[in-house]
Amino acid sequence: MRILMFGGTRFFGIHTVNELIQNGHDVSIATRGITSDKFGRSVNRIILDRNNQESLKQRLAGTHYDVVIDKLAYCSNDVKQIFDVIDCDKYIQMSSTAVYDPKHWNTVEEDFNPKDKELVWCSRMDFPYDEIKRQAERALWQRYPDRKIVSVRYPFVLGKDDYTKRLLFYAEHVKNGLPMNIDNTDSQMSFIRSDEAGKLMAFLADSNYTGPINGASDGTISIREILDYLEQRTGNKAILTAAGENGPYNNEPEYSINTDRAKQCGFTFTNIKDWIFELVDEYLSDITYGRK
Repeated sequence: MRILMFGGTRFFGIHTVNELIQNGHDVSIATRGITSDKFGRSVNRIILDRNNQESLKQRLAGTHYDVVIDKLAYCSNDVKQIFDVIDCDKYIQMSSTAVYDPKHWNTVEEDFNPKDKELVWCSRMDFPYDEIKRQAERALWQRYPDRKIVSVRYPFVLGKDDYTKRLLFYAEHVKNGLPMNIDNTDSQMSFIRSDEAGKLMAFLADSNYTGPINGASDGTISIREILDYLEQRTGNKAILTAAGENGPYNNEPEYSINTDRAKQCGFTFTNIKDWIFELVDEYLSDITYGRK
């Protein structure tokens, strides 16, 4: 299939592209040409500015793709910009479990219906992250109901390639004896590994499934469990105080993400406890004492 990928040169988008190549697809990546990649001649590169409608028109107007995978559709205007210029048989949007209000134990896809409330055309700066993601999905399901669409809802994505460095925050603070303010230490939460997040999006390109779909590693984990492991590995006690630096996962409620729908489609997830502590060890090995 001819597949166009937005966001294929960073984080788990790289895993998506590698999986698509391995599956034999004709892959094009839309890129500004700023971030280098290691795909070589395995992909076609289309140089454009995803946030500039004129740039999109110049490079993509009149083109057809079997599948468009869009990791960069944050808001409703982002969705409209793509559908105004590209024709495709299937569109896969990277959404987020942030659309759920609130997330809770055993959160299922039906907990957010993008058809329920009014669509607002908005930019990325008009609302907080959770609301612009809701509006992106509303644009898809209200404005383009006749299209084959998939909205992939992920919780926080973790991996050594995670540029947000959220999990690294805890490893650095415990290893270097830095104080932290954490308001949800014992809350169980869902995560997904970056390579798995990428593989699921590639899997959905070949699947007949359409609709919203959750992706998350099996099981949950709390910050307390991560801190306990860090204390064991470093011999340091985590310093928890309201005066400390705020933890990256603060304000997250206790929740789990139900992935039965993805599993019914044939996708298999790893268990979070089988890999997250190895990732913590990798972070610890890279941290120099005294570095923040």
